[in-house]
Amino acid sequence: MKFQGVLFFPVTPFGADGSLDEERLGRHIEAGVAAGAGGVFVACGTGEFHALTPEEIERATRVAVETTAARVPVLAAAGGPVPVARDQAARIERAGADGILLLPPYLVTAPQRGLVRYVEEITAATDLPVIFYQRGTARLTESTAAELAALPHVVGLKDGIGDIERMHRIVRAVRAVPGAEDFQFFNGLPTAEMTAPAYRGIGVGLYSSAVFAFAPEIALAFHRALAENDEALLATLLDEFYGPLVALRDEVPGYAVALVKAGVTLRGLDVGGVRAPLLDPTPEHVARLAKLLDHGLEVIGA
Repeated sequence: MKFQGVLFFPVTPFGADGSLDEERLGRHIEAGVAAGAGGVFVACGTGEFHALTPEEIERATRVAVETTAARVPVLAAAGGPVPVARDQAARIERAGADGILLLPPYLVTAPQRGLVRYVEEITAATDLPVIFYQRGTARLTESTAAELAALPHVVGLKDGIGDIERMHRIVRAVRAVPGAEDFQFFNGLPTAEMTAPAYRGIGVGLYSSAVFAFAPEIALAFHRALAENDEALLATLLDEFYGPLVALRDEVPGYAVALVKAGVTLRGLDVGGVRAPLLDPTPEHVARLAKLLDHGLEVIGA
């Protein structure tokens, strides 16, 4: 399972009664794949994994698998307590996904050997490839990362911490593991485009793009500019779109998800609001997002 291009993390649409809206999820995913997504990561961070039941994760995964029809890889998230994550992993496999994004243990801070044990116990419940998400309570040393990379089902590491020096050491350590030549690294920071040039410099070219969910034109233009070393366009997009978007995102905790859902609705597909404990953006913030979106599209000539 090799990735290329922009990775798509769809939101999870909810109906007026707050339930999972499978029809709109299918439309949202179809639009992303048609726009050129390199992979679909459903029911993950942007998809409000924290607020979904195991049954909803399974249903969302099935919608993604049926909608993509094998055009791109489909992964879904598992995580939290070991028994819960094992159940989620089994459900994701049953739904036909190509892989799993494994989130950290819930709340507790574990020793490095405990993190390895966590991954071992969950990967034992599935035959699917697993990408481990380093963030929150899971901060790996380079030796632990190398140990995870040697496990049979672990094929990638997504970084949500942002410690470039630590990540550089991890990349170098894993690359030295026999048989890990195809192991994949991902920049998983919120609004990852802001740090994509830095991560690219340490050999991490893949990243998740929340912007792709509501403005694929902008996300793809940025990705092309990065690949082609178009410094002028990169600077303009970072200064005039992504930078202001991050500033708005940081005004309210949870806006890394809530603003994305608002953006999808602004582009014509009403995906509903966010579940507690997140809050929907205020009308003022939605208006600022709309203005930013218009300017970003203008910058790339869309």
